[in-house]
Amino acid sequence: MLYNTKPMKKVNSTEAMKDLGSSIGALLRGGECIELVGDVGAGKTTFVKGLAVGLAIDDDVQSPSFTISRTYEARDDLQLAHYDFYRLNDAGIMADELREVAGHNNIVTVVEWSDIVKDVLPEDCLTLTFSAVSENERTIDIQAAGESSQAILEKMT
Repeated sequence: MLYNTKPMKKVNSTEAMKDLGSSIGALLRGGECIELVGDVGAGKTTFVKGLAVGLAIDDDVQSPSFTISRTYEARDDLQLAHYDFYRLNDAGIMADELREVAGHNNIVTVVEWSDIVKDVLPEDCLTLTFSAVSENERTIDIQAAGESSQAILEKMT
């Protein structure tokens, strides 16, 4: 398993966070798993909104905090499956759904608050850790664990 880190990115606005997401979304081809780590308000959903732009999704992306998961149709017959396990102490049947979806070759899987499903996530996962520096500034540590996520990391500017 590869395990590499990109130098920490600094993001100073909502628009810059969406731009980062969009640039990563444009690199995705399906089968990728992206884990988002960070406190409430750190910018995870804003990042996913940008990721959706890079995947040519026209729908308004919303946090799945209350619905646990949302799916969006994307370019090239791809889907974006967005999960948020913040409100759960036990993933239950949602862990089974995630197990079926993660790594599927026409689905990009994004997981927030993944602690309770860590054992379900594929080994090859791109992990973004968001930290709030100030009201508007965030730092994002990006780690790749696997060939697919490493390829994305290498293509990022």
